[in-house]
Amino acid sequence: MLCTLSLPAPANEHPAELSASERAYLNAHPSVSLCVDPDWWPFEAIDKHGRHVGIAADLIAMVAANTGLQVRLHPTQTWEESLIASRAGDCLALSFLNQTPEREQWLIFTEPLLEDPNVLITREEHPFISDVSSLTGKTIALPYGTAMAEFFARDFPHIEIIYTDSEREALRLVSERKADMTLRSLIMAAHTIKNEGWFNLKVSGQIPGYDNRLRMGVLKSEQTLRDILDKGIATLTPEARQQIMGRHTAMNMVSQVVTDYTLVYALGGTLTAVLATSLFWMRRLNRLNRQLKVLAQTDPLTGLPNRHALNNIFHKELQLAQRYRRPLAVIMLDLDHFKHINDLQGHLTGDKVLVDFARLLRNNLREADILCRWGGEEFMLVCPETDAGQALELAERLLAATRRHAFPATGRVTVSAGIGTAGPMDCIETLVQRADAALYQAKAEGRDRACLATTEDTGAGPQGHNAPTKSA
Repeated sequence: MLCTLSLPAPANEHPAELSASERAYLNAHPSVSLCVDPDWWPFEAIDKHGRHVGIAADLIAMVAANTGLQVRLHPTQTWEESLIASRAGDCLALSFLNQTPEREQWLIFTEPLLEDPNVLITREEHPFISDVSSLTGKTIALPYGTAMAEFFARDFPHIEIIYTDSEREALRLVSERKADMTLRSLIMAAHTIKNEGWFNLKVSGQIPGYDNRLRMGVLKSEQTLRDILDKGIATLTPEARQQIMGRHTAMNMVSQVVTDYTLVYALGGTLTAVLATSLFWMRRLNRLNRQLKVLAQTDPLTGLPNRHALNNIFHKELQLAQRYRRPLAVIMLDLDHFKHINDLQGHLTGDKVLVDFARLLRNNLREADILCRWGGEEFMLVCPETDAGQALELAERLLAATRRHAFPATGRVTVSAGIGTAGPMDCIETLVQRADAALYQAKAEGRDRACLATTEDTGAGPQGHNAPTKSA
C-alpha cells in the first residue's frame, strides 16, 4: 500500500529552474514513490499515522516544494525491507543514505542532503582510539545493511563485527559489555543514549573518511529524476538545513574532519607528528563528548534543559532546601488549548509557539530560577529560596506576560500554572505530583490561572486537594 507523503516544510524563495525535459518528466510522473528508513530517528521514521517524519522528511519536503515534485511514501517495516523494495523497483527513490559500491549496482546518487560525523562509541572506561587497525581481537556492533557496516568489513577484516537489527541494539550491546564499540552518527548516538539512559557510553574516536554524506538514491533508469532532485538540493541554504536540524536535535551541524595531515608531518619528525595528531584528536574528542552531553540534556526544539537534566538539578536543590530548611517551589506551566493550535494551524506553527513561549519565560524569570521543557507543551520551573507567596506572585507575572504577548500566527495564547512547595520529607516525585495536581485544578476551573497546592496535598487530583489557593 502506498501512502501520501505529508511533510511540513516551507518552500524556498528561489525555486529550482527546470529544463523542458525535466518539466516533461514531472508531467509524466504525477508522483514519485519513496522508500525510507522507518526507524532511524531523528534522521527519519514512519510515525504511527504512517507519515514520513524527521530531518530527512523535512529536507525532502523542501526539495519537493522547490521543484514541484510530488512524493508518496512506500511504507516498509525495516531499512532492509526498503532496500529490497528499491532493488525490486517498488520505489523510484531511497532517502538519506550513503553511496557505497554495493548500492551503486542499482542506484545513482544525488548530491548530499546533509553531512554528519560518525564516531566510535565505547564505554567510558575505554581509552582514546587513535588507530582502529590496532584493535585486533576486539568486537564492534553495527546494524546490518548499513554503509558503515559495508565499509568497516572491507577496511578492518581483523575486527569481528556483531551485526544487529537496529542502531539501538548496537549501542545496547556496547553498554552491556557484549561488544567493545560501535560506529554511529553522533546525532543518532546522542538521541539514543539520552532516551535509553546509557550514560556509561562516550565518544572515543573517529575514523577519517567515515563521515556520513547522506544522499538520495535513485534507480539507474531514472536519471532525469536524479537531476531534478539535485536542482532541488542546490536550493537548500545552510540556514535552512540548520533550522531543520535545530527542529529535531539540540546541536549545530559539525564541520567535516580535516584528514589531510601534510602540515602535521611538516612540523619536524615523526614524534612531533604523532604528538600533534594525538593532540588534535584528543581536542576533537573532548569537543564531541561535550556535544554528546549537551545533546543528551537539551530539548532540541527550545534549547532548554530537558527533563533528564532538570532531574539532576532538582535533586540537588531539594536536598539543599531540606538540609538547611530553606523554601523551594515548583511551578508547572501548560499552554492552554495547545492541541487546537497543532490541529488547526499545523505542527510548524505549534513549534514556533513553543519556541516563542520558552523565550518569553526566559526573559521574565529571576536569575536563580531553573527552567526546563518537561514534555509536550508543559514547562517546569524550580525556584530556590521561594516560598508559596513568592511562587504565586511569579506565576501571576508569567501568566500576565503570556496574555500580553503576540505569538506567531496565533495571536493571543494563555497558560495555566500549578504550584507546589517542598516539605521537609518530600521527594521529587511527591513535589511534582503536588504541582501537577494544582495544574489540573487550574485547568478544571477555566484555565489562564494559577493554583497553589499546600504541602499536605498528595497530588492525586482535584479531589486530593485541601482547597488550593487560586489566582485568575
